[in-house]
Amino acid sequence: MSLNLPATFTYEKKGRIALMTINRPDAYNAFTREMLVGMDAAFDDFNADPDLWVAVITGAGNKAFCTGMDIKDALPAIAAGDQMGYDDPAKRPFQNIFKPIIAAVNGFCIAGGLEFLQGMDIRIASEHAQFGLGEVKWGVIPAGGSHIRLPQQIPWAVAMELLLTGQNIDAKRAYDIGLVNKVVPADKVLEEAMAWAEKICENGPLAVRTAKEIAVRALNNEPKFVLEKSIAPRVFNSEDAKEGPRAFAEKRKPNFTGR
Repeated sequence: MSLNLPATFTYEKKGRIALMTINRPDAYNAFTREMLVGMDAAFDDFNADPDLWVAVITGAGNKAFCTGMDIKDALPAIAAGDQMGYDDPAKRPFQNIFKPIIAAVNGFCIAGGLEFLQGMDIRIASEHAQFGLGEVKWGVIPAGGSHIRLPQQIPWAVAMELLLTGQNIDAKRAYDIGLVNKVVPADKVLEEAMAWAEKICENGPLAVRTAKEIAVRALNNEPKFVLEKSIAPRVFNSEDAKEGPRAFAEKRKPNFTGR
């Protein structure tokens, strides 16, 4: 079946493994709406294909895994108060995918890129990878589940550091706090991720999927995601949420007013 994906998001089937690549390296693999639609279509196909057992997702080049939404694509929507989120307030990236997802992170994994990462199961990072949620620096918030998932996955104080300061952490610290499973040289990231995928494929696929489903469902995150979605508009509908992205696009310091 042809999915008619954009060239900026590729999907390959390699035996039992689905390899997906965010393919916009000149823009630090920032997402456009077209790419998000393509990613959703690829994961729907992966989820429905009984011959595919594990997904590996990476970013083209060595500068970035993903840096979230392209600000030029997102700015008009943010200015109109759109959170750029899912229509279903209880849905977040990959939460209904119970087949394992492995991330091969080579470079920046920030903003929406880190939000995607939080929905993945195994994370392999390059030595020069950087992780962060810089949204507050621009008057908005990472409303793609980070307020719920991040404190579940790493220590509270570090989660708050990322959410409240907007500063990045490096790969070593990400490994030390348990955000990633392994750090390897840049030229070994995809190879290592594929090796983990092959290792998982040696196990019973029904057992693997059931183990993940139980773990995910036990978190009972859907009501928490609804809470995030219900409170976030106070930020996205503010003047600061218009000023921050505008300042980013104009490469200047934002003038926040708290309104």
